[in-house]
Formats: sequence, C-alpha cells, structure tokens
Amino acid sequence: MKRLIVAAILILGAAGSFAPSLKALPITGSMDFGGVVTYDTTSLATAKRINLWNSSFVLQSSGDFSSISPGTSVTMASPWIFNPSTSTPSLWSVGGFHFDLTSCVIVSQSATFLNITGFGTASGNGFDPTPGTWSFTSSDSNGQNQTTFGFQAQSTAVPEPSTVALLGAGISSLIASRKRRAKV
Repeated sequence: MKRLIVAAILILGAAGSFAPSLKALPITGSMDFGGVVTYDTTSLATAKRINLWNSSFVLQSSGDFSSISPGTSVTMASPWIFNPSTSTPSLWSVGGFHFDLTSCVIVSQSATFLNITGFGTASGNGFDPTPGTWSFTSSDSNGQNQTTFGFQAQSTAVPEPSTVALLGAGISSLIASRKRRAKV
C-alpha cells in the first residue's frame, strides 16, 4: 500500500449569464482531495489500475463545493481501471456531488511518474451536469515508497442555445450597423 497526498482540483465553469432562470446552472468551484491509494502493482511503470482508495478526504473546497468542509470523507470508485481506458461512474462522490469518468489517455508512464488525462462530468445538488477535462498524476519521489498524486478537472461547458442565439443576434446587429455607416 502506498501513502498518497491527493490533490484533486475540480474547476468547473459557468454557462453564459443569459441562461433561463428556470434551469439549473453548471457547477463552478474547486475541491482538493487527500488520502491513500493502492495500485495493482508496486511499480508505476506497470500499473493499470487503482485497486483501493483509503481514507480519502476533502482538503479544501470553493465555489459551489464550499459547503463541503475540509476533512469530509470522499467515496472513491474501486477499482479504477485506467489501462485500458474504462468509463467509471461516480469516480468520486462527496456532499451530494459526484464525478462520472467517461474516458482517459495515459500521457506518460514510468517507474516514478504517471500522468493520465481524460473527460468526465460532474453533477449533483440540483446543478446541470457539467462536462470537463481532467488530469491525474502520481509520482514516486526519489524512488521512495511515499507517492503523491493529483486529480484536476476543468469544465468544457457548452453554451445553451438561447445564449448562442442572443450572441448571434448581437453580432448580426453589429455587422448591420457597420454596413449602414459604410454607406453613409
């Protein structure tokens, strides 16, 4: 078993400010996790999954996650198979929020470093599901048994049709007024 410091930063963007008031909004904010993890092997070079997440907890939170206090336990899905890429519903869940992993790609993997990126969706507590990109890194410092890893996600929120229509109307008006000025 390897001891880990988990830095899970979730940065989830907001949709346009013209969204209808009757609809929920995308999730915004960030959250860091800490804890312990066990891989399927003792070398990061050959790791294909995380078998067990132990004592995972919130280190800090902001934005829509700010009601989740530091020290709150986080439930992590086990196993998390990253090679081959495996969709993982509720990779983490805490305080009524959860993150569904869609896919991942190993960017770099060696005996001392593992970097994985991918896509997923955060949802919960009445907010719209918010798509995002994410990155997971793990490293063995100086070949020691102490390992650190981080989990980061950033939204790729798509504007709602009403926002796109309003933006299109504004651009059309701007073009029309420039044409009128050019004729004068």
